[in-house]
Amino acid sequence: MAGKGIIDKSVRLSGVVGQEKAKKLITRTVSTGRIGHAYLFRGPEGVGKKMFAQIFAAWLNCPQPLADGGCGTCPSCRKYRSGNHPDICYVEPENGAIKIDQIRTFCRSLAYPPYESAYRVSILEDVHEMRAEAANSLLKTLEEPPSQNVLVLTAESSKAVLPTIISRCQELPFYELSRADSVAVLQQHRPDLEAAKLELLARLSEGCPGKALRLAENELVELYEKSVRVLEQTGSDNLESGDEVLLKLSAEMATLKDELFPFFGLLRIWIAAKMREASQLRNWSQPYQKQLCFIDEAERQLQRNCNRNLVCEVLLFNLQSSVARLS
Repeated sequence: MAGKGIIDKSVRLSGVVGQEKAKKLITRTVSTGRIGHAYLFRGPEGVGKKMFAQIFAAWLNCPQPLADGGCGTCPSCRKYRSGNHPDICYVEPENGAIKIDQIRTFCRSLAYPPYESAYRVSILEDVHEMRAEAANSLLKTLEEPPSQNVLVLTAESSKAVLPTIISRCQELPFYELSRADSVAVLQQHRPDLEAAKLELLARLSEGCPGKALRLAENELVELYEKSVRVLEQTGSDNLESGDEVLLKLSAEMATLKDELFPFFGLLRIWIAAKMREASQLRNWSQPYQKQLCFIDEAERQLQRNCNRNLVCEVLLFNLQSSVARLS
């Protein structure tokens, strides 16, 4: 049914960078004691929705809560921090989707009272990935869950969520962080990285530090920098822009597997920056739009299970030829 997820050690909203509107809304909710039965935390990927949901859960179950979260020292908070709180449950996508069997098992579990806390808080992650039959199975429980249960759903703002789910929840909006706030979050989690790398990660993640941390973990930034360097050398005498280097680079790209789509996102950011620069200088963006179309086509081919190596090769050669025409 549910995994325990990756538990963030913070139990207070003061540990959350940014998201001031969500902080005000949830603080008002807790301070007045008007706890709703279902919430939808909706915003871009990697801006802290899951962390916020976990803090909310710890706060509700702390017997001696503070003004902005749990006390951090009681047995309930210690169990939360260890990832073993019996009344904080998770439902996560399996192989890219929340399935009906997961929802049926989850709904049955709500028939029992919480083990030891005032509430059982269930965090359903990425409900935009929920299959239609699973969503329909959840609706009745979402509208009127058993007493002492609070459901917190998270979803990406760019993805569709069934209107029937939205209408049964109190929605809290989440937003991209500023560049400075993104760097602050990254410094907390990766103090080993130098300032220049933190700035680059913050820029590439576009206000979503969770995405930046995944980029750092998977070393996508290194491959991105190498790809940009090779593509921008087109037209020079440097041998790195030769066909052999492009073939080696495409082979590296093909090994990314699930990270290949996020890597394409980084290439989009590079192209978008070039497009903005060109439009400021001479209002000439059409060639860059064509580059974006090359990436769109590569993604469509991957979704049709075309050969990954070949898709990456064609994409790099297309990008190289278009860069050559721009230089």
